[in-house]
Amino acid sequence: MGKVYDKLMNCYKCFSEKIDFVPEIALVLGSGLGNYADDIEVVAELDYHDIDGFPVSTVPGHQGKFIFGYVDGVPVVCMKGRVHYYEGYDISDVVLPIRLMKLMGAKVLFLTNAAGGVNTTFEAGDFMMITDQISDFVPSPLIGPNIDELGERFPDMSDIYDKRLQKVIRKTAAFLDIPLREGVYIQLTGPNFESPAEVRMCRTLGADAVGMSTSCEAVAANHMGMMICGISCIANMGSGITANPLTHEEVQAAADKSAPDFKRLVTGCIKSIHEAIV
Repeated sequence: MGKVYDKLMNCYKCFSEKIDFVPEIALVLGSGLGNYADDIEVVAELDYHDIDGFPVSTVPGHQGKFIFGYVDGVPVVCMKGRVHYYEGYDISDVVLPIRLMKLMGAKVLFLTNAAGGVNTTFEAGDFMMITDQISDFVPSPLIGPNIDELGERFPDMSDIYDKRLQKVIRKTAAFLDIPLREGVYIQLTGPNFESPAEVRMCRTLGADAVGMSTSCEAVAANHMGMMICGISCIANMGSGITANPLTHEEVQAAADKSAPDFKRLVTGCIKSIHEAIV
């Protein structure tokens, strides 16, 4: 596990030699949502390839770079493209970017993703604020000797998604008149979409939305003491709920269609979160 910490610190060294910027909020953009970064007042960019040993996304729709800048005056680092466990990376590499953004100075982790609807009252195009998560189907990034420099051995998980931030998001969505669902997100490994039986399993376990990211990132961020919030864009309903076959193109198209409201919601939340935590 010493190698994991050494790799992280080497990535931080590469960052600090190239970028002089301290973000307050770290924003991770999910599938099809990367164009949000186009509206950021950009100060600097850092390609993942320019960070020694940094994992690089191989998924269409996930560009690979950090964007540093301001959203309504709030300093943010935006992760345009994440890596996934199904790409073959070790789980420690999957969460390395999250840990790195904490070292950059970010206090808040704002997670977004495109997810499948498991709750049958949901519809494609809905936004769901994540209130809790299930991540038993991917290995915990905390397995192995604890990295004491990052956090304690047995971190509490009773309040992963900060309730104070949930109130901020709820209030912001209402002010912007953007309908907002709430629910539990479950991460499966992917890359295949879930079978109808697996969707039923997820619903039985208490999930409202399912995807292939996010939960392991939240575990790592919680371990490091970050404040965490998250919003899923329900890009499609899970298999078996409708007769339509699922495709990655459908996910991206649905996210693109929802992009205007997503941008307004995320921007409003970032401003409100800043005001709430400063």
